[in-house]
Amino acid sequence: MTNQYKRTHWIEGRIYGILERLKNTFHVHHLTSRKFSHTVAWAVGVSVAIVIGVAGLGRAAHNFQAALINKPDVAIYLLLPDEKLGKTTLIKANKEDTVRDYLAETPHGPMLVELKKTDKWYVALTEQLHEGAALPEGSTAETPPRH
Repeated sequence: MTNQYKRTHWIEGRIYGILERLKNTFHVHHLTSRKFSHTVAWAVGVSVAIVIGVAGLGRAAHNFQAALINKPDVAIYLLLPDEKLGKTTLIKANKEDTVRDYLAETPHGPMLVELKKTDKWYVALTEQLHEGAALPEGSTAETPPRH
């Protein structure tokens, strides 16, 4: 006999012994309806919790995708997470709503952010402004400049 055969035979014997002990310790006729109901209730509860968790994560992912496509006011925060943006104000938007300029407050001072839309909104330009930088003449942060 080789060592491999002895080892395999030993493992098979151990597995067979474990299965025999399980077969001899589990008796279906001793299972009460209360224990069965308790086990089924836990199984259903855990299954429902898993489904709710996965559905919640899926919904959150869908909301992020929708924010990048449909809501540029939210997309600016998602596209520039490292800038620690505070208040953002829409300065200018074109008629087709494919280009939007924002004045954003950051810890380093005001920043000009230009978002453009193709399939999704993306950052086309970021420019750090000086603290006392003036907006173009005739425009305020609330009203877009007229060209």
